[in-house]
This record gives sequence, C-alpha cells and structure tokens, in this order.
Amino acid sequence: MGRSQQSFNKKEIEKKKRKKKLDKEKKREERQSGSEKGKSLDDMIAYVDEHGNITDTPPDPEERKKNEIELDDIMINVPKKEELEEVSKVRLGTVTFFNDSKGYGFIKDLNTKESIFVHVNGLIDPVKEGNKVSFETEKGHKGLNAIKVKLAD
Repeated sequence: MGRSQQSFNKKEIEKKKRKKKLDKEKKREERQSGSEKGKSLDDMIAYVDEHGNITDTPPDPEERKKNEIELDDIMINVPKKEELEEVSKVRLGTVTFFNDSKGYGFIKDLNTKESIFVHVNGLIDPVKEGNKVSFETEKGHKGLNAIKVKLAD
C-alpha cells in the first residue's frame, strides 16, 4: 500500500517551519551586525560646516573665517512696525450712483478710474449723480471708502 497523504503534508509543514526558523535567525544576525550599539561616541558625532552641510570630519579651527558683526545689527526681538504717517491725499471724482433713501453710493476716481464706496455719513455736502466731488479715502471692511466728500469747485 502507498503512504498516506497526511504524512506527506506533515513533512512539508515541518520543512516550512525549519525554513522560517532559519530565515528568522539570518535576519537577527543581520540586524545585530548592522547595529550601532557597539559604536563609540566619536563614530556617532556629525558636524555641520559653514554652508549647512553635514560632515563626519571636525572643522579646522585655523581655516575658520570669522565674520565681524556690528553690535547694532543684532536684533533680539521683533522690531516695532514704524508708524507711517498716512498722507491724506485729496482725490477728485464723479458720483456715478447715489441712493438717497438708502444712504450710499459710488464715486469714480478721475485718476485711477476705480469705483469707491461712499456712505451718507462721509458726506459734507449733499451730492447727486453726475456731481464732481473732492474726497479722501480710508480702508474699510470691503475696500476703500470715501470720506469728507464735498462738491468740487
């Protein structure tokens, strides 16, 4: 009679287990040989040169260039933003739209051709569409707002 199928499977399973065990031992030996545990401190130190490159050789103190730095050039904190005086420049424009009931409108600047929002609170003189006006601008939530709007002479 022939051998049973079960004994063949058992041999194959044992072969696979032995092979797996040998592979595991090889990997462990490779890890131990490549390990950095046995290295000295000098082998693990890295140096950075003046250009930011990492090297394993220490810098030569004789070759080192010393840069002279002025004491005034050193900033310890963030410099304060200098207060810029806003030049209140009077601009000229034409009222392109103004709604009296809602109290707002737009002025077209004659130089830049941009449309600038104007509110009734920014008016000095009452205005209508088509009037030539002089005004100043200020930065609002959605862009420039015209203030101190008065009829041009």
